[in-house]
Amino acid sequence: MKIYFCGSIRGGRQDADLYMRIINQLKAYGEVLTEHVGYISLEETEKIPDKTIHDRDVEWLEKSDVVVAEVTQPSLGVGYEIGRAVAMNKRILCLYRPTTGKSLSAMIRGAQNGSNIEVKNYEEADVPEILKTFFGS
Repeated sequence: MKIYFCGSIRGGRQDADLYMRIINQLKAYGEVLTEHVGYISLEETEKIPDKTIHDRDVEWLEKSDVVVAEVTQPSLGVGYEIGRAVAMNKRILCLYRPTTGKSLSAMIRGAQNGSNIEVKNYEEADVPEILKTFFGS
């Protein structure tokens, strides 16, 4: 299984450690195409032209079987990736931590449809069970 993980990059990197912990758990279910999202330093990525990043990421999104997005930190890129994944009819799991005090976009919460798009409020300790349920269905 190919997994596309989304997390904020230019919108804020304060959750990079958390992203990597989620990515490491996702590896039990398949290949994570976007492991770099969890890297603390993205210096090499910053040297890549925006068009190259866009085209590469859309190609990975097309190849993916599922999308898992951490959506707590607002990010235009993550929203764009989720929108593209919806258009591609991908299974999508959005993870949101309400304890941060940040509001989740209605466009994300409202997209939940009970079949291919799920939005889960969570604390980090909940991730293993959420992933088990998502990948088991």
